[in-house]
Amino acid sequence: MSTPPLVSILIPAYNHEDFVERCLDSVLEDPYPSKEIVIIDDGSTDKTSERILAWIERHGHEVPVEFAQRANKGIAATLNELAARARGDFYRLGASDDYLLPGGLDAQVQYLMRHPRKGAVIGDSVVVDREGRCLHASGMADLHGANKRLYASDQGIRRAVITHWAVGGPVALLRRSALETVARWTEGLRIDDWDLFLRLAARDALGFIDTPVCAYRLHGANLSKTRHRATRIVNLEESREVAIRRLCLFDEPCRTLLRAQVHYIGAKVAFLQARPGTLALRLACYALLRGWAAVRPGAAHPHPEEA
Repeated sequence: MSTPPLVSILIPAYNHEDFVERCLDSVLEDPYPSKEIVIIDDGSTDKTSERILAWIERHGHEVPVEFAQRANKGIAATLNELAARARGDFYRLGASDDYLLPGGLDAQVQYLMRHPRKGAVIGDSVVVDREGRCLHASGMADLHGANKRLYASDQGIRRAVITHWAVGGPVALLRRSALETVARWTEGLRIDDWDLFLRLAARDALGFIDTPVCAYRLHGANLSKTRHRATRIVNLEESREVAIRRLCLFDEPCRTLLRAQVHYIGAKVAFLQARPGTLALRLACYALLRGWAAVRPGAAHPHPEEA
């Protein structure tokens, strides 16, 4: 590309004073030449803002940075505000406790340039601990147990996003126009990424490259990895509501698969609530719907611009 498109690195920051400078350093370390950082401190109560301001003082002349700090509004509202502030043709999702891997930006931009019908592309991650030591070579396969071969086709991606959510860390690059099409992030959700990627997958707008593009850090305070039972129930109930809300976007057999997932999530909730009768019923419904989806014929699926 003679003039590489501008990539906006969107970083929502919250109580990550120990990690945010490594996140920002990684943007500089990636050799992709046309980039900016847009970062918001979403009401941190530690020294996250001080660390960001110190980093900008040292490196602000090397890369354009827009920084804001304000009261806490939540992850989805922060991502929407970051996107509104960004100037790029592409948005690279970041996280203030994780960091980018060199070469990931170029690999993802190249993919979207070659696939104009795709609105977003995800990559894989490596999984590291608090100190940056590698725990897993593949977040998708090793941490989440995903079958990455499913991501080789649009149908496989739809099935993977519905039945086995395995996207961990800031691994997505999105077109600005794709967010305008799917209405950005749904505010009020605690775990918002599955909702966004369901909407993208339903339009066959999601692609995949089998390349590690970020380091996903496990440090004991990850929202999606909580062991607190009540919080897990709230997160699962939210996921079940998201699945119900997005049923209308899918043709068969994926719609039936998503119905099955509603019952599977409900079974997890019943297990945590120690309700064996409900657990058995949910699992029976899940198995029945998965079997029905396996024999249902697939509908012709339109390309994103035809949907």
